[in-house]
Amino acid sequence: MLNGIKIHKSKRFGSRRGFTLLEVIIATAVMATGILLMSMTWSGTFQRMRKTQTNIEVVALLERKIAELDVKYRNKPLESIPESEEDNFGDEYPQYSWKMESRDFVMPDLTGFLTAQAGGADQLTLTTMKTFTDYLSKAVKEVKVTVIFKPPSGRPQTYSITTLYVDYNKQIPMPNLGGG
Repeated sequence: MLNGIKIHKSKRFGSRRGFTLLEVIIATAVMATGILLMSMTWSGTFQRMRKTQTNIEVVALLERKIAELDVKYRNKPLESIPESEEDNFGDEYPQYSWKMESRDFVMPDLTGFLTAQAGGADQLTLTTMKTFTDYLSKAVKEVKVTVIFKPPSGRPQTYSITTLYVDYNKQIPMPNLGGG
């Protein structure tokens, strides 16, 4: 008796120890759900970390290759730049390779834009623009560098950057303006 209240102990519940099967199943389900959510979150985080690491390596390799090509072809005639080159990055980066492709720069034709302006364009302006366009096409070379990542499983991924090389030693031809 406790403060005048009589407490009855039931034989059925008084000797109970441990958990019921239902409590064990619920606890197991809660724990399994938590583990599943944690593993899914960790898996996604791990994949993002691996992709970020790949992107960092690709950017570094692209920068390195562009710098190497810049040193190799700076202040040289544009004709010395080959149409294509390719190689790998050696044992340090066995899953990566690179290729370089060059082509003549193609300046877009701006005569349509000039003639569409109010009042159009006179012959001198069109001739000057044509001469300038021809000059740029001969004095500039477009070089595209691509890094190829070959993962252990899956298809190769390519990352590219394009830069322009300018031959500043080429003379700008001046059109014959006539007159005398």
